[in-house]
Amino acid sequence: MAGMFQGKVALVTGAGMGLGRATAVAFAREGAKVAVADIDVKNGEQTVDMIKKAGGEALFIKTDVSRAADVEAMVSKTVETYGGLDCAHNNVGIEELPTPLIDGTEENWDRIVDVDLKSVWLCLKYEIKYMVEHGGGAIVNTSSIAGLIGAPLQAMYTACKWGVNGLTLSAAGDYAKAGIRVNAVCPAGMKGTGFYNRMLAVQPGMAEAVKEMMPLGRDAAPEEVAEAVVWLCSDRASYITGITMPVDGGFTIT
Repeated sequence: MAGMFQGKVALVTGAGMGLGRATAVAFAREGAKVAVADIDVKNGEQTVDMIKKAGGEALFIKTDVSRAADVEAMVSKTVETYGGLDCAHNNVGIEELPTPLIDGTEENWDRIVDVDLKSVWLCLKYEIKYMVEHGGGAIVNTSSIAGLIGAPLQAMYTACKWGVNGLTLSAAGDYAKAGIRVNAVCPAGMKGTGFYNRMLAVQPGMAEAVKEMMPLGRDAAPEEVAEAVVWLCSDRASYITGITMPVDGGFTIT
């Protein structure tokens, strides 16, 4: 599978479904050896099978990205197996069901912060540590339009996504001279993802409402957002670092 990542190694978290799976498949299509990380063994292994059936190379690493030991082991396993780490997509996230801020619980806050924010910090910590010592690399974090404009009734989720953007900017500035580029993508709704399906279950009319708000008149497919991730990790984006790129069908135009 020749492509712009031939001979390179990519790591994708949350790669068992949705955007993470689409990104892992896209990296493999472009020639990368891909480490597929997820806490869900069944779905993660399915992603690996998809890549292998298409002629690519991938391994599955069971990882709880909210735990430092798991993240360190994930990066180590990737490097031990494939001999390096050139690109990473830090993509794990969970939603906050629509809840007034005053009704939020400390338990929910801790859970959402651990998965949506702490995990990105941990991934950056161990990915960058390797990349600093081995000549650089490219990282893309998954943020959200909620990290650009806020999301009604989702204060905890919104706070985490603004935090992801802050981590992205700080890491990009701190490690640019080490040859490491760090960017973020900020999607709107993506059809077919677990996140989107769970939101639809509690807000059945959400799909149509979202489409009406999108200037392009539709939701994104995960594959469309994955193309932005892969491009930002590629040499074609070699002079881009520290951006939070909306991939949102024009939602943030107004």
